Amino acid sequence: MGTIGTLTSVEAYPTPDTLSSLPRERRAALLYRLAQTARRSIVEMIGTARLGHIGGDFSITDAMTTLFFGVLRLDPANPDWPERDRFILSKGHCAASLYSVLAMRGFFPTDWLSTFMQPLSVLNGHPNRKIPGVEANTGPLGHGLPIGVGSAIASRLSGKNWRTFVALGDGELQEGSNWEAAMAAGHRGLDNLVAVIDRNRLQQGARTEETNRLDPLAEKWAAFGWEAIEIDGHDHAALYEVFTRPGRGKPLAVVANTIKGKGVSFIEDRVEWHHKVPSPEQVKLALEELAR
Repeated sequence: MGTIGTLTSVEAYPTPDTLSSLPRERRAALLYRLAQTARRSIVEMIGTARLGHIGGDFSITDAMTTLFFGVLRLDPANPDWPERDRFILSKGHCAASLYSVLAMRGFFPTDWLSTFMQPLSVLNGHPNRKIPGVEANTGPLGHGLPIGVGSAIASRLSGKNWRTFVALGDGELQEGSNWEAAMAAGHRGLDNLVAVIDRNRLQQGARTEETNRLDPLAEKWAAFGWEAIEIDGHDHAALYEVFTRPGRGKPLAVVANTIKGKGVSFIEDRVEWHHKVPSPEQVKLALEELAR
């Protein structure tokens, strides 16, 4: 693939240890460049496969790159390291964003990305545990947070003290299982659990507030016993700071206000780009915008 094939060797990418030593502005600038690189590979993956969910992929990419390069304790050479932090992509239809970041982080060769959603490829349209770095099979919405609650409880019981991060779509919050899990986490004070809500206000076919009103969203999480914080989900400095803060006796809900399709002008905030696929000409235009 054109973009992903020209990426710098994965050994040159930063890790949480290297990023933590950088000044705030430099760290944010580096995370921005990483996110743009991931978006370019997502465009090519979906453009080649003629399938995917590019709008939601783009809205979660900034949070994803911040976590994988700046926060999560991981060992790509040993994906099942018992003390690793866990990341669960509950909005599993946005698998392309996860795959691009996992490849950049060194969990598998970058040339795997060219097989996205091809016959016999391990890179399916939804994440599965056969892929190095993937913690849970997801796809049916509303399952990731319950899994994350179990992971956070297991961390406590084992004494390993790993943290668990779960990325959820805002439309996904119409699933009742999320609120059952949120209530359980709040009751147990699981301050090793972070829910990252991709608040792009769009879902398949409509705006979330037309389908089932979610606001006031942060207050809902707080009512279930969570610490709830709203931030700009494309501000890498803010993302880094909230993800690296120590636990405060409650699970943390980060309501990340985002733009669906962030980074490409003709995709941004348009409901049809939930699962619309760019034409070859649109792929070219998108890559040009993302290179700026």
